[in-house]
Amino acid sequence: MATLLIVHHTPSPNCQALFEAVVSGATAPEIENVQVVRRAALSATASDVLAADGYVVGTPANLGYMSGALKHFFDQVYYPCLDTTRGRPFGYYVHGGNDVTGAVRGIDSITTGLGWRRAAETVTVTGEPSKADVEACRELGATIAAGLME
Repeated sequence: MATLLIVHHTPSPNCQALFEAVVSGATAPEIENVQVVRRAALSATASDVLAADGYVVGTPANLGYMSGALKHFFDQVYYPCLDTTRGRPFGYYVHGGNDVTGAVRGIDSITTGLGWRRAAETVTVTGEPSKADVEACRELGATIAAGLME
């Protein structure tokens, strides 16, 4: 059975709605043989990353960058996971009040360094999430999980 690791920092109701949509998509009835593991960014470990076959990452955009919690996650797992996880599929979502450019640039830079393979379009949301934004996050979770099905 494949494992999808969802690493998130969810400090607000808007981020919670997006996170729940990702989980809903990843755990949809049509997704089979994929275990979904959810970890808050501050508690996710290199062991979690090494044990997973694919990833979804979610963060708010804070002061023009990803959250400190998600940056801490990447700092902790980068070197222990660098060679082993190269080529694994991932996707991510970012929520911001008005601009997510810096957060997107940071995540793109780190995941490029890790050699992860983007397997779904990035979901970026500013302001209150619309129904389309929530659906895009549901599709993000479903797409990454479906790509891991055996």
